[in-house]
Amino acid sequence: MLGFVFSLLFVCQHCEFRDIQDAINKAKEGDRVVVKGGTYKGGVVVDKKLELVGEGEPVIDGEGKKQVLTVKADGVRVEGFVIKNSGMSYSEDIAGLKVINSRDCIIKNNRLLNNFFALYLERVSGCLVEGNTVVGFAKSEGSSGNGIHAWNSEGIIIKNNYIRGHRDGIYFEFVKNSIIENNKSDYNLRYGLHFMFSNDDIYRKNYFYKNGAGVAVMYSKNIKMEENTFEKNEGQANYGLLLKDIQDSILYRNRFINNTHGVYLEGCNKTEFKENLLKNNGWAIRIYANSEENLFVKNIFIGNAFDVSTNTFSYFKNIFQENYYDKYEGYDFDNDGYGDVPYRPVSFMAVIFERYPLSLLFYGSFFAHIMDTMEKFIPVLSPQSLVDKKPLMRRPW
Repeated sequence: MLGFVFSLLFVCQHCEFRDIQDAINKAKEGDRVVVKGGTYKGGVVVDKKLELVGEGEPVIDGEGKKQVLTVKADGVRVEGFVIKNSGMSYSEDIAGLKVINSRDCIIKNNRLLNNFFALYLERVSGCLVEGNTVVGFAKSEGSSGNGIHAWNSEGIIIKNNYIRGHRDGIYFEFVKNSIIENNKSDYNLRYGLHFMFSNDDIYRKNYFYKNGAGVAVMYSKNIKMEENTFEKNEGQANYGLLLKDIQDSILYRNRFINNTHGVYLEGCNKTEFKENLLKNNGWAIRIYANSEENLFVKNIFIGNAFDVSTNTFSYFKNIFQENYYDKYEGYDFDNDGYGDVPYRPVSFMAVIFERYPLSLLFYGSFFAHIMDTMEKFIPVLSPQSLVDKKPLMRRPW
């Protein structure tokens, strides 16, 4: 049985085609358009199933005026290009590469440089975005778009990409059943990753470093967040991870290191936090009263200014159990690996600061140390139900 046969069309200065669009117009369904090294004008539109492959990193340049490359067909592959200098618009989502109403596209091993939106996926399904370098030069949130932006889509896989210098590194809105894996997103103006109204997704083994406000997952449910690193998101309103109005989700084996807030929860419900490392943060966990039925188990708290902080001073409707705290000073007479004395992870200063922010000036003082010690033995201010009854004596991993 004969395999699939396609035609090769070459684009270069001395080839049959000197213009990428001319070659696409001439190509038939399933053909491969091979573009040799050089610089070509943007405004290219792919409206049929084909492979658009670059050899020698050819450049498609939007010259700061237009959308550089648009895909409007199923099964299109774009690989090996430098796509740069899109136009900018406050009324249109102009991109370096925009894929619209398409299935099973492959966007692989490209460099997208100095674009408004770099890669924009609109109503797509089953697409793979892999091995791309996405670098913007955004100076303000209002005058920049996102690195990888997906809207109203499903079944997307985004992996092994590097994103820097955009408004949000990766942005999902109304995206479901998709995976974000092994990407690095750093130095973006707002969020390294931003979810809005997106359900049943997974993001794992990603590295988010020094983004403006960390990572935000909002108005979503059934999100799996596994083995990611959130590091050095610093500033008064910055978070390693902001969870707002989400539910039925899982955080497993993530690392929150040197953030102002490791994890900030507002309206986060029925979510499990298991075996996460929270190290050297200002607030490791800051959880508001409207967050309920969350479980924190076998997490590690090391070197944080405040392990846990909350704005509720009555009944606390979340469970902390079997976590490790470097501040725990209890004992284990029966050698079962758990402290015999329950631990209250909310300190006196954490409670006072929630009520009186200027009290942070006394953090680390002898007075604060005395009051923290008294609060451990005679809790007056912290919620009576916010207690870990079986704190671990040793790190679980």
